[in-house]
Amino acid sequence: MRKLYAIGEALIDFIPNTTDSKLKDVETFSRQVGGAPCNVASTVQKLGGQAEMITQLGEDAFGDIIVETLDNLGVGTSYIKRTNVANTALAFVSLTKSGERDFSFYRKPSADMLYDRDNIKDLPINENDILHFCSVDLVDSEMKEAHKAIIDKFKQQKGIICFDPNVRLPLWESEEACKAAIREFIPHANIIKISDEELSFITDINNDEEAIACLFQNDVEVVIYTKGSAGSEIYFKDGTKISHEGFKVQAVDTTGAGDAFIGAMLSKILNFETLNLTQELKHQGEDILAFSNFVAAKVTTNYGAIGSIPTLAEINNSEAL
Repeated sequence: MRKLYAIGEALIDFIPNTTDSKLKDVETFSRQVGGAPCNVASTVQKLGGQAEMITQLGEDAFGDIIVETLDNLGVGTSYIKRTNVANTALAFVSLTKSGERDFSFYRKPSADMLYDRDNIKDLPINENDILHFCSVDLVDSEMKEAHKAIIDKFKQQKGIICFDPNVRLPLWESEEACKAAIREFIPHANIIKISDEELSFITDINNDEEAIACLFQNDVEVVIYTKGSAGSEIYFKDGTKISHEGFKVQAVDTTGAGDAFIGAMLSKILNFETLNLTQELKHQGEDILAFSNFVAAKVTTNYGAIGSIPTLAEINNSEAL
């Protein structure tokens, strides 16, 4: 069976029990397992795919909770390492009334940043598999080098590589450092997933069409552009695109919505009959966008990320949001 390998941070999100408060004013939180790559792996698994998480956690209670949660979902945890040198990463979140977020991270360093590239030498990757990663763990660290190693391994095996920048500026020394790291890794991916909030920041271009066009560097075949409640688009190297208008919902928490969207897309790509990414997406793209937008919208109607992801059975039994 084809498999998704997600590499990067797995952490604990502390979600406030109140909305429309500044983080400093929030008194109580609910604990949720999160981290963008972890959310994506969980989405793929809940939607009937097979996913493996690659990260490092502390030898602490929070690391135990993450492994237990992933094990219960069926996400592979064989390549999750544990260390007593650093703790599992934590993120505290505040929410506006519309469900938008503000983050405060505790990871200086966290266990994931110390992940050794030698750990991925024996990964059984083949051309059927997909790699997914984000930018949070591309800060200068051992984990950044592990990203480079697994990307090289996927290229050798001709697997598909997906990169979602998922910009989190509070984790970087400067905006320029964040932008430079993202630009360094874009040419190595086959799929780029980028949001309307990130596009002009990453490209320094204010025109959407021009900005998206400049992302087609080296190995990039497809750019997936998300616009929140306004829907999403798939752009191809030849200039064509496919669009879906999205679904209107009353959002209570947008945490993990973008991860659920790309996770839903990757779950569909894992089921492609051929390995021709562009051909299959041109043929099935409209239906895949509708499915992925539905999953993402569904996630925003509940609190937390992984716990809000619907199963395939729940989606099939849903007549509307």
